[in-house]
Amino acid sequence: MTRTVTANITLSLDGRVNGVGGDFDMGWIVPHAITETSRNHMMRVTEPATTILLGRKNYEGFAGFWPAVADDENAAPQDRAASRWMTETEKVVFSSTLTEATWQNSRIVDAEPADVVKQLRGEDGGDIVVLASVSVIKALLAADEIDRLSITLAPELVGGGARLFEDGLPSSSWSLVDSTPTESGALCLLYDRVRS
Repeated sequence: MTRTVTANITLSLDGRVNGVGGDFDMGWIVPHAITETSRNHMMRVTEPATTILLGRKNYEGFAGFWPAVADDENAAPQDRAASRWMTETEKVVFSSTLTEATWQNSRIVDAEPADVVKQLRGEDGGDIVVLASVSVIKALLAADEIDRLSITLAPELVGGGARLFEDGLPSSSWSLVDSTPTESGALCLLYDRVRS
């Protein structure tokens, strides 16, 4: 069985992954991430995955937030399920500076994401999903190692910040396989890589 590599990310209408305030300027994402439809989309994208790929910043942010959500009675049921899934699922963390991964089922690798993905593709398991880690997604796009793009397109112009799709990426073709509008006006989009 082939392991599909899915990159999951939220983008603004002007193609940004964060705002002018830098890496953690993401308040504009929140209203679009907490809708019923966007939560269901996220569950659909992650359900077949048995491996999560994360960069250091996302790993540290996720590890500081998600583990406690599973037992939070006030959290949405989808968020509690997502928390349990993330804790139980293998997490590969790309970092040259982290020395230990304290979140259960995590391991740190100091290697090129494309090399690790090629190795993972040869192992048994379900799909591989990159959760919002821009550096990892960019490296895998550059190496043509992404099979599916899961983009939540938020109806926001943030006016600055980092872009996911920068000049210099190799050209590629994608086929829209699903488009679902959310209650906030965001679009949950799924694109599959078209390979000749």
